[in-house]
Amino acid sequence: MRADRRRVCVAIAGCAALPAHAAFRFEQLMGPLSQRRSGEAKFVEQRFVSVLDQTLTYTGTLTFSAPDRLARHTLTPRPESFVVEGNQLTLQRGERVRRVALDSVPELAAMVEAMRGTLSGDASALQRYFKPTVQGAASRWTLTLVPLDSRLLGVVRQLRIDGYQADVRVVELQLADGDRSVMTIEPVAKSRTP
Repeated sequence: MRADRRRVCVAIAGCAALPAHAAFRFEQLMGPLSQRRSGEAKFVEQRFVSVLDQTLTYTGTLTFSAPDRLARHTLTPRPESFVVEGNQLTLQRGERVRRVALDSVPELAAMVEAMRGTLSGDASALQRYFKPTVQGAASRWTLTLVPLDSRLLGVVRQLRIDGYQADVRVVELQLADGDRSVMTIEPVAKSRTP
């Protein structure tokens, strides 16, 4: 009788140790993201700055072409563009154009890789600069990126990226000083040609 009880207890303990469902992992998220080769979206970004009484709102478009082209064109409150191709960043506001090599500004390179690495499903790029954690499931997920570099961590507390399947939908940047920005992204559906 004791032996039977013991076997039942061991069996129950073994079942209790099994997860109800397998956890969604970082590698599982990167797979579907790496399948997307390009995308276009509209964005609305709200910036919450402690020294300002009101929220700053920016609107515009985002485009991505794998493996390394990322463009942000802000339309309001004033036109400006931020285009990255490879290691080259081009900033334009009005007639002023500035070009910067990303590797000359490591903190900027890390922030660019947060977006490019997520959009392209490049796990190694993300892990080079951040400690990634994933919550949720393939259908609805949250990727949290905490900087590994102490200099970047002194500026950026974390990035939180929410998505649905292979679409990035919300990017929240939390700065070390408490300020933050939340960008809501709406993919643009490509029209089909008959």
